[in-house]
Amino acid sequence: MRTLSLLLIAAVASPLTAQQASAPKAPRNRTAADHAAAAVSGRVMQAHLEFLADDLLEGRAPGTRGGDLAALYIAKQFLRLGLEPAGDSGSYYHRVPIISLDPAPALTIPQAGSPRALTYRDDFVLWSMHDSASVAASGDLVFVGYGIVAPEQQWNDYAGTDVRGKIVVALVNDPGLQDTTIFRGKILTYYGRWTYKLEEAERQGAAGILLVHTTESATYPWGTVSSSWTGPQVRVARPAGPLKVAGWLTSETASALVGGRDSLDRLMAGAARKGFRAVPLGGRAEARVESRVVHSETYNVIGRLPGRGPRAAEAVIIGGHYDHLGIGTPVDGDSVYNGAVDNASGTGAMLAMAEALASSGARPSRSVVFMAFGAEESGLLGSTAFAARPSIPLRNIAAVLNVDVVNVLGRTRDIAALGLDQSSLGRDFSRAAAAERLTVSTNDDALLKGYFFRSDHFPLVRAGVPALSLQPGTDFVAQPESFGRRQEEEYNARRYHQPADEVLPSFRYDGAEQVMRVVLRVALAVAEAPGQPTWSAQSEFREAGATRIAQ
Repeated sequence: MRTLSLLLIAAVASPLTAQQASAPKAPRNRTAADHAAAAVSGRVMQAHLEFLADDLLEGRAPGTRGGDLAALYIAKQFLRLGLEPAGDSGSYYHRVPIISLDPAPALTIPQAGSPRALTYRDDFVLWSMHDSASVAASGDLVFVGYGIVAPEQQWNDYAGTDVRGKIVVALVNDPGLQDTTIFRGKILTYYGRWTYKLEEAERQGAAGILLVHTTESATYPWGTVSSSWTGPQVRVARPAGPLKVAGWLTSETASALVGGRDSLDRLMAGAARKGFRAVPLGGRAEARVESRVVHSETYNVIGRLPGRGPRAAEAVIIGGHYDHLGIGTPVDGDSVYNGAVDNASGTGAMLAMAEALASSGARPSRSVVFMAFGAEESGLLGSTAFAARPSIPLRNIAAVLNVDVVNVLGRTRDIAALGLDQSSLGRDFSRAAAAERLTVSTNDDALLKGYFFRSDHFPLVRAGVPALSLQPGTDFVAQPESFGRRQEEEYNARRYHQPADEVLPSFRYDGAEQVMRVVLRVALAVAEAPGQPTWSAQSEFREAGATRIAQ
C-alpha cells in the first residue's frame, strides 16, 4: 500500500516529460492543432498504460479497490495537468449508481394449443427490467416483426396496434438483413440492436418483450445468449417503467409458439416487407422473475480544459473506459484480468492527449473535456449514467471522440473509425488523417456486426450527440499484408477478456502516437468550428440530434 501511495504521489508531482520540455519551437505558421500533435508522446501513454494494467490495480473492476485506485490516479493526473473538475459538485467524479440482479425466472407460453412451462437456459432466458426483487408480467402475445419505428425509413411495425400491457415478440437485426435495398442492407443499423427493441417496446407501453434468436440475425449462437443473460445482470439503477420483463426465445421455441417452422418463416418474411402489420399470436404469456438485488456504485472521471470566448460552455469530449474485469477465474495460474489493451491503452492515450493539449498552449473556442468512463465492460454503464444525468448539458456537447483499444503494434499507413458516415465528423476525420499522411480505411466486419453501438460514445449518440469511435489501422509499415488481421485474430482468440491481456515486451507506441495526433486534430477542428457537427440526412440519430439542440 505504501509503495502504491508513493507511485501516486510521484505521478501527481512529476513535471511534463523532458521530451516535451526540450522540444524545439515550432515555426510561427503552425496551427494550434500542429502544436498539439507535435506534443504527443508515446512514452507518456506507455507510463499510464503500464501503471493502470499493473497487478496492483487488480483488474480495475467497478466498485473494487483496484477500480477506485484507477479512478483516483486519473483524477490526480487531471489535477496535475491543471484541468478543471467537471464532475459532480465541483469534483472530478461523476457518480454511477449500479444495480446487480441475479435472476431466477419462470416463463409459460402457449405451444401447440396448450400452455407449457419452458426450461430456463435451454428454451429461453429472461430478466427483470425493474430494480425490485420480484416482478411478474402477463399479457396477450403479439408478433411485432422487427419492432421498429423509423420515420426516416417510413417504417412502423407498431402502426395500428395497441400493445400496452401486452407481451411482444420481436426479431433482432433489421429488415435489411432480408432485403438489401432497404435500411442499410447487410450493415446493421441501431434499429437492429436488441437494446433498441427493448427501448421501443417500453415506449409503446408493452409489459414484456421476447426476442427470437437465430444465429444469422443475432450474429452469435444461442450459447452466447445463454451465457450472457444468465447469472448477475448489471445495469444503471433506473426508474420503473411499463416494461417489466425482457428475454430471448430459441428459434425452436418460437416456432412451436407460432405453429411450426414454416409459420415462423412466413412471419419473418412478412416482417421484412413495407406495410407489415403486427400479428396477434393468441393466448397469454405468464412471466415471473425473482432476483437477488445488490446495489453499488462507481464513477466516471472528468476533467475540462476550458475554452475561451462565447462558446466556452460547449465541449468536445475525448473519452475511453478505464475499467476491466477485475479478479476472476484463473487461467494458467493467473487470476488478474489486467485489461492492458482493453482499455488501459485507451485510457493511457486519453491522458497522454490531455497532457499534449495542456502543454501545447492551445486554447480553442470550445472546451475540450477528457473523460474516463466507468463500468463499460458491465454494459456501457458509466456512459449511460452520464447521458441520463450529464454534468455538462447535452445541448453543449458538440461531439464525442471515443478511444477504446489503441494500436500498440506499430506504425500504419491507414487509420479507421466507426461512425464516419453518420455525421459531418467523417469529413473532419478525413482531413485530420490526411494531415498525418494516413489513408482512411473501413472495417466491414465491425459495420456488419454493429460495433458502432457497443462502446461508450453510443449512449451519447443515442441522446443525439455526434461521435466517432477510433479503430486501429490494418496496413502496418514494414509488415506483411496479413499482419494486422493475424494479430487481431490472435488477440481475440487468446487475450481478449483473459488474464493474458497484460503488458507485453512487444508493445510499440509509434502507431499509438499516430492515433492520438489524429484525435487531437479532430477535437480542435470541432472546438474551433463556427457550429457544432451535424448528423447526416440518412442517420437514424438525426431526430435525436435536433431534439438535443432544442433542449
